[in-house]
Amino acid sequence: MIPAQNPPASEEAPPRFRLLSALSYCAPLLVNGVALPFFPMWLALHQFNDHEIGVILAVPMVVRVLVAPIVAMYADRMKERADVLLFSGCLSLLTAIALYWTNTFWPVLIVYTIQGATFACYVPVVESIVISGVRRWGLDYGSMRVWGSVAFIVSTLIGGQLIGRWGGEMVLPVMTFGFVTTVVMAIYCPRIGPTRRRGTPVDISAATGSSLRQPHLLALLIGVAIQQSSHAVLQAFASLYWRDLGFSGTQIAVLWSAGVAAEVTVFFLSRRLSRRFSAWTLIRFGAAVSVCRWILFPMHWGFWGFLLLQCMHSCTYAFVHTGVQRRIVASVQETQESSAQGAYFFYNGMFMGLMTIASGYVYAWLGLASYYVMALVALTGLGLVIAAYYLQPQSVVSGGQTREAA
Repeated sequence: MIPAQNPPASEEAPPRFRLLSALSYCAPLLVNGVALPFFPMWLALHQFNDHEIGVILAVPMVVRVLVAPIVAMYADRMKERADVLLFSGCLSLLTAIALYWTNTFWPVLIVYTIQGATFACYVPVVESIVISGVRRWGLDYGSMRVWGSVAFIVSTLIGGQLIGRWGGEMVLPVMTFGFVTTVVMAIYCPRIGPTRRRGTPVDISAATGSSLRQPHLLALLIGVAIQQSSHAVLQAFASLYWRDLGFSGTQIAVLWSAGVAAEVTVFFLSRRLSRRFSAWTLIRFGAAVSVCRWILFPMHWGFWGFLLLQCMHSCTYAFVHTGVQRRIVASVQETQESSAQGAYFFYNGMFMGLMTIASGYVYAWLGLASYYVMALVALTGLGLVIAAYYLQPQSVVSGGQTREAA
């Protein structure tokens, strides 16, 4: 998904850059592989109600959106961006330990929000270091990034086994172990100096626009953010739903891992998909599958049925994300690419945070019928995506008669 650049002839990548970069991705996703599916179970174990769970999960999302860009800008000005990771990992570890002494709403909300703020920059800074390696030495981004997803799957499966055997109290110990690995990898993460501004990507077609204010691009980013926010009820309450259906911790872990595995498969096949389908087709298809997925989700399909529904994550997230990245590259100049990515991150984070807050109240009120509300949310996002397509400037190449398909 991210093109390599022609490496300077006189410079080589540091020793073990690929290995250490891959491990640096693994560390934070070991945490996420437990926190995302199982932290709601820890909250439920401590008698938090549905809307309290929604608020506790959502507020850190909003804080992350506000904090991550600021810290990332600061990291770009440092001699070594990796130094930020040490502060992030250590402070996040302290908040994980603090959760052992918090079991009421306000203390948990405050500590978990601080954790969201301190941990927000970890993955973006690792991402920037890896992309610098791609630009400077022509390394393959996917071969390093994919190990983070593998770590997420492994963490989820092991966490499910432990929680299935010893209960929800195992969530914090596993999360704490994950934060310890972030501190260790912050020490060993590649040190490659400050950011550079020389060089340009290869194999990227010229952008068709020059401004982030293009109506079709804004409509696309907001539409996709709304569609992605329809995952809020799934992320907050799916584990509790499956537990109530009698699924074991291991089965719940497999269901979560299946979604990530399906997502990884799409990323592996992204080049083939890009040759066969336009970006707009991928986005619209993924958004349409979201509507179907949430309509089907409240029905009791049994383990294998839910496994199939989880595999739809390949469409509802990975298809959409891949398509949006292609549209950003095609719509803005390279000098605005980072700003476009920032806008995409901001819209996604804000809508997901707000929808997660709402999901707690909606789930407490409607129960499983809240997934039908998420289907309407996804449908709204799909409508904006379709509108964005028709707002798109007509192709100059075709004489203004057709819209761009890329």
